[in-house]
Order: sequence, then C-alpha cells, then structure tokens
Amino acid sequence: MANVKGADAVLRRFKRLASPEMKEAVRGALYVGGGLLQEEAKRSIMEGSVSGKNHVPSKPGEPPNNDLHELHNSIIVRQAKDDPTIVEVSATAAHAVPLEFGTGVMAERPFMRPAARATKDKVARLVTAAVTRETEK
Repeated sequence: MANVKGADAVLRRFKRLASPEMKEAVRGALYVGGGLLQEEAKRSIMEGSVSGKNHVPSKPGEPPNNDLHELHNSIIVRQAKDDPTIVEVSATAAHAVPLEFGTGVMAERPFMRPAARATKDKVARLVTAAVTRETEK
C-alpha cells in the first residue's frame, strides 16, 4: 500500500465538511447573508419614497415606493426548523406577492428578486469563508 504524504490532513478536512461545526458555520453565514438580502430589499423600498399625502406610486418594473411602512416592516429572515442550513427571507404583507410579480391589472414592482441578485455574490463569499475557516482548523 502506498503512503501518501499529507493524506491524514486531507482526511481530517474532509471529515469536517459533514461536522456539526461546519453546519453551524454555514448556518451562521447564510443567516448573515439573509440579513443582507433583507436590508437590500428594505433599502430599495425606502430609497426616494415619500409617505403620506405626497406619496407617488413607483413606476412599473421599479421597486415599490414606501407609503405606510407595511411592506418594508414585513420583510423577515428566518431559519428553517428542520434544516439549519436553509434560511428564508420573505415579505409577509398581503400585497408583497402582487407587487413582486404583478397582477392582471398591475405591472410588477420587484424588490426581493433584485435584492437577491444584488447580494448573491456577497452571500457566496460569506459561505465560502465559513467553509474555509472550518476546513482549516
């Protein structure tokens, strides 16, 4: 049998990939990433909007303009109960889905999909850094 130099270190790193510590590190990175997405979606709604009597609806294809803060305040981040490596960012306001995807009478005013695109690379870097830290221990 051949003796491969460094094989023990590689095996230790490989075992760490499925460890509880690795899952916790990835969970933490994903949760932080979810917070980034949440903040980006909220920022897009709040940017330049005016509430109250001077409120102007957004144009089709633009994020909705904030009026009563209901949509903005409904954007939440939560961890899946059965799998800690799943993080969900959602808007729970009743008008969130019609705004995001449009309806038969109203064009879409997306805010979550653009936020996801804007934060995707940052989240990937967070997860990569977490995995790297754990495998190098």
